[in-house]
Amino acid sequence: MPSTEKLLHFLSSSFLCVGGVILLGYGMSTDWAEAEMECAPMDSNEFKGSSSLKIGLFNGTESKISCPRISKYNEKVPVFDRLVKLSGAPIILHALVVILLGLALLGSAGSILVALYNSFSNPYQTYMGPIGLYTCSGLSVCVASLALILYVSNAYLGEMFQTLVKADTTQVKLQNVNIKLHVGFFLLIPYIFLNVGAILVVYLYVHAAYTRRKEQEKPTEDAPKEIMMY
Repeated sequence: MPSTEKLLHFLSSSFLCVGGVILLGYGMSTDWAEAEMECAPMDSNEFKGSSSLKIGLFNGTESKISCPRISKYNEKVPVFDRLVKLSGAPIILHALVVILLGLALLGSAGSILVALYNSFSNPYQTYMGPIGLYTCSGLSVCVASLALILYVSNAYLGEMFQTLVKADTTQVKLQNVNIKLHVGFFLLIPYIFLNVGAILVVYLYVHAAYTRRKEQEKPTEDAPKEIMMY
């Protein structure tokens, strides 16, 4: 039977990973960002229209006012369909973000399984031991951090929102793009910290167990002379 200390550490690690999966799963289903920008026809420099978008990873909505000559409210925005129309960096980066988040979820699922398995068994020297948990949670942390960076780069430098507008209305000029990030994006941050916490909880237990074992394996010359006489 595993010790209470071991059980608590590995179960705590699995609960942290479960919390991370819940956060990331919710984050991937909700809004990630919104943007407002001014519009003008290609043959004019009068930016009298506007477009406002609010998007998640897969879908969103757009409201246009004379952008360039039509007005639409709460029009559905299939993110991938629009980005594919103009191809280029925005669709590549956005697809990478989704793929990386999928890998993060896969890594978290692996961490949960490994932590639960270690709670009731002792596969220390195999890939199903703490090394497996470090690998899975470490993968989740790395790919989620990369996804965070790529999304910001795509939104602010890759002109993703401008591409979404131009894919639906090609003959338009845009300026003064104001972007705000939403809860879906920010949930990546606690997700990353929860996975780091899952690693730390197990590492503290492994380190304490290793220290105790080394103390028990001290050579006899370190023992008191009174004990060595017998």
